[in-house]
Amino acid sequence: MNLRENYNDLYLFMLVADEGSFTKAAARLGMAQSGVSRSIRGLEERLGVQLLTRTTRRLALTQAGEQLYRTAQESFARLDNGLNLLVHYRDTPSGTVRINASLHAIDKILLPKLAAFRRLYPDVRLELINESRFVDIIQERFDAGVRLGGDVGEGMVAVRIGLETEMAVVGTPEHFRRYGFPETPQALAAHPCIAYQFADGSHYQWEFRQNGHIVKHTPQGQWAFADSYMETAAARAGLGLAYVPLDLVEDDLAHGRLIRVLQPYSDRMPALYLYYPHRNISPALKAVADTLRV
Repeated sequence: MNLRENYNDLYLFMLVADEGSFTKAAARLGMAQSGVSRSIRGLEERLGVQLLTRTTRRLALTQAGEQLYRTAQESFARLDNGLNLLVHYRDTPSGTVRINASLHAIDKILLPKLAAFRRLYPDVRLELINESRFVDIIQERFDAGVRLGGDVGEGMVAVRIGLETEMAVVGTPEHFRRYGFPETPQALAAHPCIAYQFADGSHYQWEFRQNGHIVKHTPQGQWAFADSYMETAAARAGLGLAYVPLDLVEDDLAHGRLIRVLQPYSDRMPALYLYYPHRNISPALKAVADTLRV
């Protein structure tokens, strides 16, 4: 028998049993005593068993009534606990926050800024998932994603979490001994260059600023990667020139493992943004956004 439509009557029955009186239960609910009595009779008819024995002085539970009363008590207590937990989630930063981002964004922005979460928000679990491709965060069940400002889709709430990133063309000393130093972006045509490959197979065109204009270079070489860290590692291994965010190679430049060229022409990448699909977000995601916000 499907009793989903009778939960109100089950709750009425539980209150009558608690109070030991139709009149007291009705007063507690602000109902007429006749309405409570009618609901209990209807419940007994649908179940096909007697739940209460009634006399002029008192109410008593039958054996079937005792069993149903214990079941109702346990079930409504679990439901109350579940509802209280929802209130906790609404008012307190807790639960899991899944964020889709590049390894660069995770390493240079998310991890440093969110490191204090362990102490400040011990009930928040962070899942930072590294992806170089564009993903549909709704379809793939992420709470938020990180992208460059121009790549955030329409209708998304966007929170700026970083500054513009300076790009740098770098190579090993051995590379420049062999190929020479390029003086202009056009001179890159004589150099093997490491490509950044998008998920659709296309390559990122290196962009430079020259005489007030954007100049593009399509990297030509044997190597392509879908991650800036791998581009940097390949450049460090002497496989060609790489055009990567400056913060990835600062230590290599300081120790002479890599040399930077074409600095006057280097472009800047737009700032990174945390984005999510709606403004009514959980306290946990709000705490993440507030922590990351620039």
